Amino acid sequence: MRMIQKLKSLEKAVVFLRWATDAQFGKLKYVGDDFIEFEVLDTDSMEYTETVLINSQLILEVIVSGFEIARVIAEIAVNMDSSN
Repeated sequence: MRMIQKLKSLEKAVVFLRWATDAQFGKLKYVGDDFIEFEVLDTDSMEYTETVLINSQLILEVIVSGFEIARVIAEIAVNMDSSN
C-alpha cells in the first residue's frame, strides 16, 4: 500500500506530520495524489492557524497516535466543551 492511499483513509484526522521543511500538529484536510492540504494547529491556542499545501512526495513521517496526539485531542475536546 502506498503512503498516499493510507493517508486518504486518515482525512479529517489530527496527526503529527513531518515534511521536507517543517513538522507540525494539525488536521489532514484533503489528501490528493499530487498534494496534501494540511491545517496547522497552534498547540498553545489550540486553533488552526494556517493551511499548508504540501507536495505529497515531500512527506517524510506521519504519526497518527501516541501520547502527544492524545494530549492535543484532549485539549481540543476541552475547548469545544467550554465554547458551547
